[in-house]
Amino acid sequence: MAHPQPSAACLQGRAVLVTGAGSGLGRAAALALAGHGAEVVLLDHNVAALEAVYDAIVAQGGPTPAAHPLDLATATAADYTALSTALRAEIGHLDGVLHNAAVLELLTPLAFHPLEVWERTLQVNLTAPFLLTQACLPLLTEAPDGVLVFTSDACAAHPKGYWGAYGVAKAGADNLALMWAQELSNTNIRVHILDPGPARTEMRLRTHPGAPSASWPPPEALMPAYVCLMGPGGRDYRGLRVEAREWMEDAGHGRDAVVEWDRRENSKGA
Repeated sequence: MAHPQPSAACLQGRAVLVTGAGSGLGRAAALALAGHGAEVVLLDHNVAALEAVYDAIVAQGGPTPAAHPLDLATATAADYTALSTALRAEIGHLDGVLHNAAVLELLTPLAFHPLEVWERTLQVNLTAPFLLTQACLPLLTEAPDGVLVFTSDACAAHPKGYWGAYGVAKAGADNLALMWAQELSNTNIRVHILDPGPARTEMRLRTHPGAPSASWPPPEALMPAYVCLMGPGGRDYRGLRVEAREWMEDAGHGRDAVVEWDRRENSKGA
């Protein structure tokens, strides 16, 4: 069955928070969501990166975004509560949250895994989505069609050696999402797990040196799934784990998107 493709203004009137919005998949998602009419709340620890995404959204003519610098590695429950309070005051509503931020500092045997890296990875990749969802739940409950999207990874469903805290945290986040889905099943809030698959991001290039990266799609090519799940087209996928690459292929992108990405990047250096 072909996946639905998002219409031009399918997110008009919706406010969506994106974590890790400063780079990679988060940046691409922020731009795509804004391009389809969403008022995007940008969240990242890198202030310069947030400002760059903010400017890019304004330049493409999207609704004026909101930028909130926050380091998920050190944020407390009180910080997330303060963020939710600020969003209510500034925007008045929140319709969706994309849990995208993630850290993967190293691949190593568990026997030698540094404790500080373990704790920091779990904090960003697992505890932060839990606390942020908790804090935003009152706002999402008030939305007519609240949405939570948890970004997953293949190692969450299929554990792999050497992926350490990242693999554990991603598996935990998948289970966290499914628990939220069950507990919110009789509410207006729907939950999705989205696996982007291999993409040409800094993290993927760092963890797979020497791999055939030319075959990986750019983040932009994977955005139909992100946009669709955040809009009315995602209602049929409530509580499900989905793969962004399937949407990309249904949109007719595939290899052509990779070629176009290469052309644009090469022209920048010319």
